Amino acid sequence: MTLQMIGCSHHTTAVEAREQLSFSAEQTQWALAQFAQQFEGAELVVLSTCNRVELYAAGGAFGVGIGAVPPATGTLSMEQASKALNEFVAKCLNKPTDFVSQHMTIRQGRDAIDHLFLVAASLDSMVVGEAQILSQVKQAYDSSNLADATGPITHAAFQASNRAAKRVQTETSIHRRRLSVPSVAVGEVVPEVFETLKGKRVVCCGAGEMAEETLRYLKAAGSDNICIVNRGHDRAVALGEAFGAETQPLTSLHDEIVGADLLIGTTSSEHPLVDASTFAKLNAKRAGRVLLVLDLAVPRDFDPAIGDEAGVYLYQIDDLRAACDRNRREREKQWPKAKRILDEEADRFFQSLQQRATGPIIAQLRRQAEEVKAAELQRLMDKLNGSTDTAMTKEIEKSFDRLTNKLLHPPMASLRDDAADGHSRGLLEALRHLFNLGDDQ
Repeated sequence: MTLQMIGCSHHTTAVEAREQLSFSAEQTQWALAQFAQQFEGAELVVLSTCNRVELYAAGGAFGVGIGAVPPATGTLSMEQASKALNEFVAKCLNKPTDFVSQHMTIRQGRDAIDHLFLVAASLDSMVVGEAQILSQVKQAYDSSNLADATGPITHAAFQASNRAAKRVQTETSIHRRRLSVPSVAVGEVVPEVFETLKGKRVVCCGAGEMAEETLRYLKAAGSDNICIVNRGHDRAVALGEAFGAETQPLTSLHDEIVGADLLIGTTSSEHPLVDASTFAKLNAKRAGRVLLVLDLAVPRDFDPAIGDEAGVYLYQIDDLRAACDRNRREREKQWPKAKRILDEEADRFFQSLQQRATGPIIAQLRRQAEEVKAAELQRLMDKLNGSTDTAMTKEIEKSFDRLTNKLLHPPMASLRDDAADGHSRGLLEALRHLFNLGDDQ
């Protein structure tokens, strides 16, 4: 059996179409239950995020054969499986089948596994190396487990994808290079000035999207004394409640600068919030305390001249964007290494899968050979009627063992090689017929 996938992502499908093809939590649960009813014994995992919608199916009617291994009775051909998945998605989302087939791609077998591994390792993400997708893949798998919609193939595939992604995380630096301006500012610049943010007074000017993203990184870094200074009251209060931060009107900015350890600018103001001369007077009241200023705004919130003040470390958005670009280039350098890891893990997965098909046949072949050997050895011993001593008897037994092993080695080695190639030469079925092994495994 192998894996089938139907899906679309930001690479090939516009957001307008992805929105129509996305699965809500309720639709996902309905799909998992409906799939089991419609295709008895089939497995399903539904992965639906803002950038991709993918359904992974296996088993039951989707238990197509591997190479020469015949599918179980009642299974679908590759073409039938594709058609069934298209129709199923259309049914779940109440969309025309033509619309689904136009925007969603079918992947099967090795192609589906390779794709799943790329997704889990975030090599297929809009931002290569972002960490969120692996948790989303895990959540999708866990949801299917809870709905009793998984089985041997989806268990093996998703557990293998997790192992592959973990290897990429630990053996490459592709996940350790920050790409957004706030993540670089908080994750790379702040530690150069402060050992910890705990107890440090952080003053964030602005309450828009840039401020919100910056606050997420600040909280993750342990910041526990944040003040949001903003012209608009309601937005500041809402953001403050979300992040456990204090809020002050923009008129309090001067006082906040005097008490700040970290000052962040994220507003859309057309003019600097504080001019250089005013800042110099405020800095004089700080008694030489270090102040880190992160100006993430465009236009800039702070006059560049404040960076010349004693004890002030100023980083502007161009400095941070340059760091983002360097990190992006470093991630790109790690991509080939990460892809090699995924290829190794995919090979390992398929070898394991193929061995499940060949293992019982090899065991049955060896059992049959052992039975024939034992019978012939006993017949010979009966004819010799005890005329050989113990040493000679053991030598005869060893000769029979060597003969059996030498006769079995070529077909078993060929079968293993054929399994690694996806049973492309049909040796598994040939051995069944040549040695009259039947279907009893």
